[in-house]
Amino acid sequence: MELLQLQYFRTVARLEHMTQAAQALRIAQPALSKTIARLEEDLGVPLFDRQGRQIRLNAFGRAFLARTETALSALEEGRRELTDLAGITRGRLHIATPTLNRLSAALTAYRELYPEVSLRVTQVPTEEMVRLLESGEADFGFSSLPFNRPGIRELPVLREEVCLAVPAGHRWADRPGIALAETAGEPFIGYTEDNPFRQRDDALFRQAGMVPKYACEVSEPAAKTSLIRAGLGIGFAGACNRDRTDPPPSLSMLRISDPVCQGSFQLAWHERHYMSKAAEAFRDFLVKFIADETDSKRPLAGAG
Repeated sequence: MELLQLQYFRTVARLEHMTQAAQALRIAQPALSKTIARLEEDLGVPLFDRQGRQIRLNAFGRAFLARTETALSALEEGRRELTDLAGITRGRLHIATPTLNRLSAALTAYRELYPEVSLRVTQVPTEEMVRLLESGEADFGFSSLPFNRPGIRELPVLREEVCLAVPAGHRWADRPGIALAETAGEPFIGYTEDNPFRQRDDALFRQAGMVPKYACEVSEPAAKTSLIRAGLGIGFAGACNRDRTDPPPSLSMLRISDPVCQGSFQLAWHERHYMSKAAEAFRDFLVKFIADETDSKRPLAGAG
């Protein structure tokens, strides 16, 4: 049994599709199929149920996948420990997050400070982020929602007020604040249901006792800002854009007086897995970077 076989098996098991796995691994499909067949021959049991071109992980495969994840995770942690012997400015760092806009400035600054660290950032849904933390494939998760999972430790690194963004010329553009209930019936630009900010927004609407009328649902903050600026609706935005710099062009930011609208962002890691010195350096760096940004009232990155 070879390490490469385990790595290939894990990818095939996750995707349950030989062609997609071959593409992800950047190898030819016949070579991948032969590798999996040799692994099954070594183990003496089939790992997949095959029906035509479709493959499904069977009971043997599920059991072996759990052990494979543990073995590969342990090897990766061993590599990190050895890398630490060379100092904190070398090694690898993998961050998983559903949203990138609050991290972009910090990541740029970290890369400049630690150029020898191989930095990988993966934008994934919340459940996939949790899986990456639990398996040890990701050093950190960064999310606007609490994790509330056993073994996952959370460090709040950013708290902000959530404001209401309206386009220039809107009848509310000159108001300093507004109760959310007043916006009932107004077209909203919101996030799609799989976006982590959508859960925050839905909770705010429930507190206000209203059901929003969505004109558009998008997945990226930049798209939401553009649509609000174009006058297609109103929407929530992080108050960092109001307090730390001028509002985006053609937008007015209103404080929401009722309900109290606040958001937070957490940096998370799994306590079961080894934290490298590069990871410790990033955690400390991010806390200080955000604190400095807050004190200097410079913009963080984008609207939430």
